[in-house]
Amino acid sequence: MTVDIFGISVFLAITSIASLGSGWWCINTLKKARYLLDTPTSKVRSAAQGYIELYGVLKDSAGLLNAPLSATPCVWWSFSIDEQVRSSKDHRRWQSLEKGSSTALLCLNDGTGDCLIDPQGAQVMPMTKKVWYGTARHPLQAPLHSHFLQTLLIGAKRYRYTEQRLHANEPLYAIGDFVSRGAGQEAFDLAAVQGALIREWKRDYVGLLRRFDDDRNGQLDPQEWQTVRQSAKDEVERLQRTRSADPARHYLRKPQEHQPFILSSYGEDDLAKRFYWQALLAAALCIASALGATYIIKVA
Repeated sequence: MTVDIFGISVFLAITSIASLGSGWWCINTLKKARYLLDTPTSKVRSAAQGYIELYGVLKDSAGLLNAPLSATPCVWWSFSIDEQVRSSKDHRRWQSLEKGSSTALLCLNDGTGDCLIDPQGAQVMPMTKKVWYGTARHPLQAPLHSHFLQTLLIGAKRYRYTEQRLHANEPLYAIGDFVSRGAGQEAFDLAAVQGALIREWKRDYVGLLRRFDDDRNGQLDPQEWQTVRQSAKDEVERLQRTRSADPARHYLRKPQEHQPFILSSYGEDDLAKRFYWQALLAAALCIASALGATYIIKVA
């Protein structure tokens, strides 16, 4: 019996890659599900700094956006435009032409406060997803009349439009890195800021003498240096009080660690169930790929 070494090698390579890829997919989706279920829900007003999950409603805080393919008002959008191309005589496939997503901050309100969300780097899973087809590259543009002859000769091009949106007043589940600014939330090293302020003053030594050289002898004695330090301390404490009086602003962003950053119109339980089904599918694919490779090795 002749053994096709090359064919077997290619098949083993494909099944090995499929097994490893599906195994990684299984582990990754299981980790996402565990993060969702193990992270307690926090309130914006009392949330600790770090990795948290929030439930709330999206607000229109900075003005609505217009989705690029439908011009529908929303607070977040993503889109893709694909063109149908012929890959062989009897086969067609979709080729990506354009895609993108909005980067404007979202505002979530949970009844205790607002949290601004930077959607960059997030896995966004919106409730609204629209797919439709047309003959113009952009659905808001009518086909150009100059293309009429081309359309008659080779046929109209076919495009697929996909648009996903989040809208104001929709529920939102969010899990990511929470950080607050203002109202004394930031760490404030009084001594370090005081030292930096004195160094800044010393750059204008003439001005420093004008302010603190009481005996006008052209230099600062120890008593006058003590006055400089006390004045700098008073200035820094005033700055700290001003910052503490500012209202706190809360933000959710992509975590620095390899933790999931998810924004979804669906709740935690629905997402976890979806991730478990994906993990089960990935595990089945991993096992099937491994069994296929084992069978080929035995037969060969």
